[in-house]
Amino acid sequence: VVRPTSTQQVSAVLRLCHQHHVPVTPAGGRSSVVGATVPVFGGVLLDLTGLQGVGSVDTVSGLVEVWAGTFGPDLEHHIRAQHGLTIGHFPQSFELATVGGWIGHCGAGQYSTRYGKIDDMVAALEVVLADGSVVVTGSGPAAAQGPDLNELFIGSEGTLGVVTRAWLKAHEVPAAERRAAYAFNTFTDGIEACRRILRRGATPAVLRLYDAPESQRGQGADGTYCVLLVLDESDALMVDATMRVVADECTGARELDAELVEKWLHHRNDTSALQALSRKGFVVDTMEIAAPWAALPRIFDDVRAAMLAVPHARSATCHLSHSYLDGACLYFTFAGRPQGDLQTYYRAAWDAASAAVLANGGALSHHHGVGRNRARFMPAALGSGYGVLEILKEAF
Repeated sequence: VVRPTSTQQVSAVLRLCHQHHVPVTPAGGRSSVVGATVPVFGGVLLDLTGLQGVGSVDTVSGLVEVWAGTFGPDLEHHIRAQHGLTIGHFPQSFELATVGGWIGHCGAGQYSTRYGKIDDMVAALEVVLADGSVVVTGSGPAAAQGPDLNELFIGSEGTLGVVTRAWLKAHEVPAAERRAAYAFNTFTDGIEACRRILRRGATPAVLRLYDAPESQRGQGADGTYCVLLVLDESDALMVDATMRVVADECTGARELDAELVEKWLHHRNDTSALQALSRKGFVVDTMEIAAPWAALPRIFDDVRAAMLAVPHARSATCHLSHSYLDGACLYFTFAGRPQGDLQTYYRAAWDAASAAVLANGGALSHHHGVGRNRARFMPAALGSGYGVLEILKEAF
């Protein structure tokens, strides 16, 4: 394990490893749920958490310079307290993950429908390549001077280079906030309401739709309806307009107490229930994917059916967690209780579910990334583009 504290030290380590053909695995907070920071081939685990701190802040343009090993709470507290700014990136792993990890996995925060994913927030990057050379990407807002080199490294999980520093786009701390909750008879009805909201141009920060079992388990429902939680924050006029669109598109649903949103805010990062199941011998995991609106109802049905068809499966549930103009993210939770070999069930569940996603035109991952867990699906997911990725890897 090597713990550099500067870009120069990262460069020196990579140069030495490159010369001697030693594999390097970059790591941030190591909150990855797909095994991306496990040094499968030995060699060097490059712990980047020593690269911490916020550099320059351009309050006029809203640009924040930050080192890749900085943890989310430290970054957010600094720019809120000293500059009245927010990045707006609040993943479930917020307390545990670093800026470099967000970028490496193309992460999404729980307010992403308002602020976007991390790829929408990156203005520029400092990256160290395998031979130790240091490059800076980013060419200004909406520039047209060749391909956007940021996109080569966002989501690459350290396979093409090591991000050491980033310049992120920040927003003013929001002046207003409003909340609402609705009950839909079916999950498909809720998906359609979310689609219409986004297609009308409204982007509430939180738009989370839970299927009936998850609504019962987490939102206090009776198991007969699906709960939609809505929260928006921004300029007061923007919030009012957004919530009016939401109300218009939810006219066929029953309005619930907005206090449900407050309860979600307090418990949204609590995974103790899943951990308790693991201690009782259950195999539990989550799988998030992205797909166009038209494909979501089929994926909702087919993935749950595929998960439940695996021997020893016990449950498969779902919620919609991030929405966009053309589609959304579905987040599945599955559990099984195999007798004996846990890995056989676990692998079979992932195989079945991933095949169902790809067969229906979905993306392999929305924000958890690839890591060890999804590597075997990459050729099928990328198709003819997989060879281009191999060429890039070889060149870098």
